[in-house]
Amino acid sequence: MTSKKPNKTILDTFQNQYKRDYIITINCPEFTSVCPKTGLPDFGTIIIEYIPDKRCIELKSLKYYLLQYRNKGIFYEYIINKVLDDLIKALKPKQITVTGNFSNRGGINTSVCAKYSKPSSEEKLP
Repeated sequence: MTSKKPNKTILDTFQNQYKRDYIITINCPEFTSVCPKTGLPDFGTIIIEYIPDKRCIELKSLKYYLLQYRNKGIFYEYIINKVLDDLIKALKPKQITVTGNFSNRGGINTSVCAKYSKPSSEEKLP
């Protein structure tokens, strides 16, 4: 029997069963990456809050997706914006915010927040 290894880069989704607006908040307190300058580990909490449109994120795939950053030398600002871009692509949500609250580095805490709102149909008109 062979076990299929999960693809860390794929964010799986499932159909949203409700037409009303509601907020989903996901708290990922075990995020790790590597400081690109020092090579030392960075730790943080990633918070994803979104109003789904037609799709919702499947949590196991999100966990594997976030684990891919564990050994990457990457800046906080890039992580948060990359996660936001990938979630927008996978979900096409009505609204989404991704926040990273990172542990002390050199005595300084850092929090990075990036937001997206789907343009209304009125904004799409010329």
